[in-house]
Amino acid sequence: MVVLVGIANHDNVGAIFRNAAAFEADAVLLDETCCDPLYRKAIRVSVGAALKVPFARGGSASELADVLAKHDFNAVALSPSGAESLAAVTPTGRTAILLGTEGEGLPPALMQRLRTVRIPMSESFDSLNVATASAIALHRLGRFRD
Repeated sequence: MVVLVGIANHDNVGAIFRNAAAFEADAVLLDETCCDPLYRKAIRVSVGAALKVPFARGGSASELADVLAKHDFNAVALSPSGAESLAAVTPTGRTAILLGTEGEGLPPALMQRLRTVRIPMSESFDSLNVATASAIALHRLGRFRD
């Protein structure tokens, strides 16, 4: 499962849906602040995946985290400041990857309550594009991992 928090760029939402389809994520959850995945630009960038991947939207980031916990998801918050490497995560049961907006990232209160992971990269650069990060995380934690 992919959970989007505050993603307001239609290009990023479309690309994340494309990645979700490519790596067979079961669904995408969007908080109430995300842009519409059915906006034409998001559909175009997703190459139609926004019309194929199941999704639901609504509620705050905290409310979505509550729902994930209630349904026994292993929630992983992806952030350049994550406490551990993505490589250290062994997927078990149901896994949800939470992604925040570029710049601000996930809300601090959400980061404090979830397991935080980072994608190791050059110390001379601050972060990856959120869609690129989603592809790496979905490959590492999804059905197609080595």
